[in-house]
Amino acid sequence: MVFKPCILIPVYNHEHAMPTMMARIAPLAVDCLLVNDGSNADCSRVLQQLAAQYPRVTLIEHDHNQGKGAAFKTGLREAAARGYSHVVQIDADGQHEVDDIPRFLALGQLNPAAIINGVAMYDETVPKLRQYGRYITHFWVWVNTLSLSIRDSMCGFRLYPVASTLQLVNEETIGNRMDFDSEILVRSHWRGIPIIALPTRVHYPLDGVSHFQALRDNAMISLMHTRLFFFMLGRLPGWLLGRRRPG
Repeated sequence: MVFKPCILIPVYNHEHAMPTMMARIAPLAVDCLLVNDGSNADCSRVLQQLAAQYPRVTLIEHDHNQGKGAAFKTGLREAAARGYSHVVQIDADGQHEVDDIPRFLALGQLNPAAIINGVAMYDETVPKLRQYGRYITHFWVWVNTLSLSIRDSMCGFRLYPVASTLQLVNEETIGNRMDFDSEILVRSHWRGIPIIALPTRVHYPLDGVSHFQALRDNAMISLMHTRLFFFMLGRLPGWLLGRRRPG
């Protein structure tokens, strides 16, 4: 496989964080796909300016907000069409350490079939309630995979192999919003796609904007875990007997 990566950033109303992020990404000399997921006029204008300023940046537009997962899928399909072998997904709010992108790329080049999964190492800026709440999702991911191999299912800093990930999202129904990050890892595990953990520093966030809606998104995530749990249970006997994986 020819290793040809790009950076993929779903963006929704992070006009204050994006210029700083792009100034730090530009020296890496890696192509970047920005997916504007129906942002407001101010953010859309900033993204258009960034695409004009940086030759390696391609801007893709959603005419209305569809969710982080939907924006990732749009960017993934564009990456495949442009011949990229891997995408580095990173959040647009500035919480992830841009300087760690070369570490993801290096580990991905050594393990081209694997997802390189960021494991969040939080500093003092993380809200404690948010940090503790993540462990509930981690627990259900461990149950649904019957494994502790996915150390962090919610960190949005990852490297994906394009071909196998695109096949997965084309063949399975995976959530389009905050449920996406956890579900795609569970379904990737079921398919036998290797998932390699890479610790990375996380701070909250550069522009102070969070699009997590507690009632809607927690309900969506709970339904996702429930759906995956019963899906796994139905295939558990054959899986335990070694006949096939639960996917």
